[in-house]
Amino acid sequence: MLYKSLVRCHLEYANSVWNPYQIQFIKALEKVQMRATRLIYKLRNKSYEERLRILDLPTLKYRRLRGDMIETYKILSGKYDVSVSPVIPLVTETVTRSNTLKIRNRRTHYDTRRYFL
Repeated sequence: MLYKSLVRCHLEYANSVWNPYQIQFIKALEKVQMRATRLIYKLRNKSYEERLRILDLPTLKYRRLRGDMIETYKILSGKYDVSVSPVIPLVTETVTRSNTLKIRNRRTHYDTRRYFL
């Protein structure tokens, strides 16, 4: 309970803006959760995946992916005012009989923008 309320909120702060994509940063964040779950005396000798299953905690990578999907849904369904901050360019013209909720992929010059949301 202490970990969820005091530590995890700092690890997940601004995930939709800064989502680590390099393995070293993902491992550094996950290492904090590994250490926090290892502090529980009875679970110390178990593997990380087993500790997460016993404590009913998802990995931080899964939570970042889930958060990105929730934010994308909110933007596509009109929960946010896109005219104020056009974060994701939407495709309005459709040639085929598919839905209108499509995202246009922009070309980027830097990796920081490429892996954004």
